[in-house]
Amino acid sequence: MDKPLLMPALDTQRDELLNKVCQEGGFAYVALEMLAATGDVHAAEAAHDMAWEQLHSAPWHSVEPVWRDAYSLSCLHMASLYHRDGKKEEALRILDMGLIMGGPLLRLDLNSAILLLQGGPISTKNDIDEAERVSTAVKENDSGMPAAVESEETFSEEQSTQSFSRQNHDAGSFMPNGDIGLLLKEGAASSTKHGLHKEKRKFTTLDISNEDEWTSQLCKDSQLLKVFKGLPHGSLCSKLIEKIHMLSLEAFLCDFFLLRLPVVISGAMSHWPAMNKWKDMEYLKRVVGDRTVPVEVGRNYLAPGWKQELITISQLLERIQSSEHSSMGPTYLAQHPLFEQISQLGKDICVPDYCSASNGELHSVNAWFGPAGTVTPLHHDPHHNFLAQVVGRKYVRLYSASVSEELYPYGEPMLSNSSQVDLDNLDPIKFPRAEKLTFLDCILDEGEMLYIPPKWWHYVRSLTTSFSVSFWWNVSSIDDDGSE
Repeated sequence: MDKPLLMPALDTQRDELLNKVCQEGGFAYVALEMLAATGDVHAAEAAHDMAWEQLHSAPWHSVEPVWRDAYSLSCLHMASLYHRDGKKEEALRILDMGLIMGGPLLRLDLNSAILLLQGGPISTKNDIDEAERVSTAVKENDSGMPAAVESEETFSEEQSTQSFSRQNHDAGSFMPNGDIGLLLKEGAASSTKHGLHKEKRKFTTLDISNEDEWTSQLCKDSQLLKVFKGLPHGSLCSKLIEKIHMLSLEAFLCDFFLLRLPVVISGAMSHWPAMNKWKDMEYLKRVVGDRTVPVEVGRNYLAPGWKQELITISQLLERIQSSEHSSMGPTYLAQHPLFEQISQLGKDICVPDYCSASNGELHSVNAWFGPAGTVTPLHHDPHHNFLAQVVGRKYVRLYSASVSEELYPYGEPMLSNSSQVDLDNLDPIKFPRAEKLTFLDCILDEGEMLYIPPKWWHYVRSLTTSFSVSFWWNVSSIDDDGSE
């Protein structure tokens, strides 16, 4: 007989949680959960549905936090019953839903149950203590969740446009953005001391008028040659973002961070286990293939018909490996705190030392995984950002924060950090000021990380199958523009 799922946190938190639910008027939920605890399947299903409805009774930030924990509790009971009946896949899926949509109170139990189902049960006091340390390290951030989801299978376009906000970049994920640093394997990007660079930084420029030189540059890489025609007009013909190997922390701080200038750094990720492991799709399928994640389907989050779905990573890998996209467009795991949900993958990466610049505090770590052709349209974020390219390559274009008005931001609050300008189909009549703007761009290769300063506008396109990690961090001091 299978071992029962361990629920160490629930044993001590259950009564207090149910009392708080009663205070919010959830008497029916409490009655159902008490029956569910005795093994009543119908009561467990009804309690789960009731908690799910409460999560979508208002915009996410207005939902009482206790209902998120109540949803986690209902997921644990459902998973326990699935496990009892030998339904491992269903149990894993409902536990993932608890991690994605639930509150922080019972994350220890959710993670413990997943470890047991995957053959790695928490069986010793040290294991439990470690799991509790990881669980309590995650700080809840109310802005990081969608306001409404139509069902657990498919997210409606109208609701997800209102809520799932890569449009509003303090959100943009299905989980609270926590302090992920403690979930990640401790390590630092080693660097070679170059000293201070006193001279003014120069950006490399390719001479497009010299056809032979340009052709030579392109032909050095057949993949670049293949995708070049699909890039926005003028790509790689202006100023390229400077690339530096093993940039020292001091030089980064003085020459780029304080000046709010972008830079590509190579050699700082070579020690990551992910650099080898994540190239093997079979590794990902074997280790995390049965885990459920939220994905985007469509051209990009501003395009008509864009939607969200919940699928397993194995299903995502099948779509990525397929040569054909659905009629809706590519499937993209975008801006999701995957390493908080699945700590096994978090052990494959390290938080760059550069994120500690100016006493920085890590805000969130997000995963971006999809096929060639995925696009993040032109937008800006409020945080310092390192985009680390683990698998494949991407084209990135940057515009300075100083030209924001010329990029025609949307007027709606939820889209105010997104541009109306579609770089893939630029309309010079509708957006005349955007056509001649100066920009920086680059091809971001495997093993490179790009520093994107706060408020710099950026457009990103995957040129191959791509797996990237973004590190957002804030500093305690006030930025020049008054934002934190």
